Amino acid sequence: MSGGPAVHGSAAGHGSAGTSPGSVPPGAELLDDLLAGTAEEESPVTHVHRLAVRQSRTLPWPEWVDPALRGRLEQQGVREPWRHQVEAAQLAHDGTSVVVATGTASGKSLAYQLPALTRLVEDPRACVLYLAPTKALARDQLAAVAALADPSVRPAAYDGDTPAEERDWVRRHSRWIVTNPDMLHRGVLPAHQRWSSTLRRLAYVVIDECHAYRGVFGSHVGHVLRRLRRICRRYGADPVFVLASATVAEPAAAATRLVGAPVVAVTDDGSPRPGATFALWEPPLTEHTGELGAPLRRSAAADTAGLLADLVERGARTLAFVRSRRSAETVAEQARRLLADRGRGDLVRRVDSYRGGYLPEERRELERALSAGDLLGVATTNALELGIDIAGLDAVVLAGYPGTLASLWQQAGRAGRAQRESLVVFVARDDPLDHYLAHHPRAVFGRPVEATVTDPANPYVLGPQLCSAAAELPLTPEDLPDFGGAVAEARLEELVAAGDLRRRPAGWYWAGRGRPDVDIRGSGGEPVAIIEAGTGRLLGTVDGGAAHSTVHTGALYVHRGETFVVDEFDPDDACAVVHAESPEWTTVARDVTDLSIGTIERTRRLGTVTAHTGVVDVTNQVVAYQRRRAGTSEVLAEFPLDLPPRQLRTRAVWLTLDADAVARADVDDLALPGSLHAAEHAAIGILPLLATCDRWDLGGLSTALHPDTGTATVFVYDGHPGGAGFAERGFAALRRWLRATRATVASCECESGCPSCVQSPKCGNGNDPLDKAGAVRVLDVVLDELAAAEGAGEDADAADDDPVHVMPTGPVRGLLRRPGVGRPAARSEDAAGDPPPADAPADTGGGHVEDDLVF
Repeated sequence: MSGGPAVHGSAAGHGSAGTSPGSVPPGAELLDDLLAGTAEEESPVTHVHRLAVRQSRTLPWPEWVDPALRGRLEQQGVREPWRHQVEAAQLAHDGTSVVVATGTASGKSLAYQLPALTRLVEDPRACVLYLAPTKALARDQLAAVAALADPSVRPAAYDGDTPAEERDWVRRHSRWIVTNPDMLHRGVLPAHQRWSSTLRRLAYVVIDECHAYRGVFGSHVGHVLRRLRRICRRYGADPVFVLASATVAEPAAAATRLVGAPVVAVTDDGSPRPGATFALWEPPLTEHTGELGAPLRRSAAADTAGLLADLVERGARTLAFVRSRRSAETVAEQARRLLADRGRGDLVRRVDSYRGGYLPEERRELERALSAGDLLGVATTNALELGIDIAGLDAVVLAGYPGTLASLWQQAGRAGRAQRESLVVFVARDDPLDHYLAHHPRAVFGRPVEATVTDPANPYVLGPQLCSAAAELPLTPEDLPDFGGAVAEARLEELVAAGDLRRRPAGWYWAGRGRPDVDIRGSGGEPVAIIEAGTGRLLGTVDGGAAHSTVHTGALYVHRGETFVVDEFDPDDACAVVHAESPEWTTVARDVTDLSIGTIERTRRLGTVTAHTGVVDVTNQVVAYQRRRAGTSEVLAEFPLDLPPRQLRTRAVWLTLDADAVARADVDDLALPGSLHAAEHAAIGILPLLATCDRWDLGGLSTALHPDTGTATVFVYDGHPGGAGFAERGFAALRRWLRATRATVASCECESGCPSCVQSPKCGNGNDPLDKAGAVRVLDVVLDELAAAEGAGEDADAADDDPVHVMPTGPVRGLLRRPGVGRPAARSEDAAGDPPPADAPADTGGGHVEDDLVF
């Protein structure tokens, strides 16, 4: 979001040496220039969308705004606030919690600055707590508030970077405290007696970029906020919550679920928006082949580097968003090399990379150079998705789908800050979801962003959070509705039985020593220490649940932009020994999975097909790893591993097909395993279209005969203990999900399956067997049954005008001429929760934003 107040009517483009903003053509002309000389049939552009200009709508200043604050804003160029700023500020001023959900750069900051800073002037003892998901955003907002606030406010940061000697000063003197959920959870709430003077005077709680709090992390944050509200009530305070996000669906419901109290939404954006040209771009297939001889596309990173160089050469100030730290370095270096080869050495120094892991002073210098126009092109992770306000960008290139539509629009919105038409190019990776989006523009431009998925009832979240709450203040029956009511009471009894809590007439008391140790970002399991051989230096840690796939012997491990190879992994001692190395390959773990059904919670009978959701027990064992060539994913070698199995109890959605359904799909016994396996892979790849997650958050298993169902079954499960709500979202949106899955597989131009449709980068079976044509026929049968159930009155999730519905269901009549390769297999699996390879995405839907950790 915007780092400071909106400057209405500003033409804030920053020129660069030798390049004035007016000399750069607008977005449409830039795209035509990039494609000049390319034959239409060879063009990588699959669709061009025009984003219309939006005119501003303002309202008069509210009478209650502090005159001095208004004067400072007018000096900064804010002559009249935009409509949504006034509406949200008025609600907050009147004591109503509000979420302002308007576009990127729409000045959402002003919606909370007006009521909060005015309140601080009216009540010299009042306080404000501001929560941000990243340090960059927190610093930006701290500077903006400092420029507007009365000197008595003394805004200050209280996070992991705050020196110990300053923390007491912040607690005692600051009335606008900038912090984060981690610090609130670990530093403020457990020590609430020391913070009592602040908490009893807390007037507003600001939660910026609230869409960042999703999945397991978001569920933890929801409970942290409930604990905050409970402690505030203890001290007689009832703060108003003001939330902000440029990209959140169903904002009132999402914000209410996060805070645990009613929140009203303001969504009518009154800010002006320049036009933009948005191109969908898919690199072509190459002569390179991957597993089982499947064709590979030219990498998204290579095309992004080429676009970055082309745009810089045309004087266009450009951000290229990539999905890993390593890719940020690689794309910037490739762009510099291209410019040097073209004889443009004068531009080489004006291209750089930006990512987490740089020293703070390095990042501040890069931010300054980018804002000033000294840098023309920057390859960045999502560290620049939120945070500093960068005015006057001409173009944004997105190297692959960033995980959610919310992030896609957040990144795209970084361009066009100078009220000039900009260019946005989405470059599809070799992946089912990217391929789908490149060929189905309505899935990008014709639907709202995803609903934020959280599950506060997850027992692996609820239990530790109840323990934390009880350690702060004994829990009483009156507290339970905030934490889930009957679900919380049942979990409390389990915690009493386990000896974690004690039941007394007055309530539930913490029975352990010290404070509960709850990692709100972790996925469970003892952390594994990463030790550098020779020096004994501790590089960092990884979650125990992810260690088998991340730091097994031979794995390539990335830490702060440096690459290491694991010499030895000892799971018993929770230690991995590594040495520095920069090979031209990455590694992908291979595993085997067994799954049993625990409880079935919901069932939809669809004729010969049945859909279920419930609790499953997954046993997973990493058995091997592959080395793959960096950039092309070609498999170079595979090595066996001997690691113990791991257990996961989680939630899943699964489909069973009886014998009649299999017969209707025209899939024989030989082709059935590969058909189900291919459908499973594609479904996992597409589910992030509907839920705020990444394919790395999901796992799956398919089998022609599962012992618990007695028939052909396809499972997709959450890769987090207790579940994260993703599989349940798939169950709720089953028809939309599977129609998009079917469209992706059927529209891919490969003959028998490739990474753009049915191959998975983390398949435990090495993507064998896979039957692409059989997968389409299986999906046709399921969709036919779903359509029939809808016609019969079954509660369906999609209407005929659903923007994801882009291909008709029914038999594949000559669409796929050749069946995919396939051999009999009892079961196939795609493991969940494993982190991606070293050069794969950083954002895995667990709330992580590529920034130095905010805590």
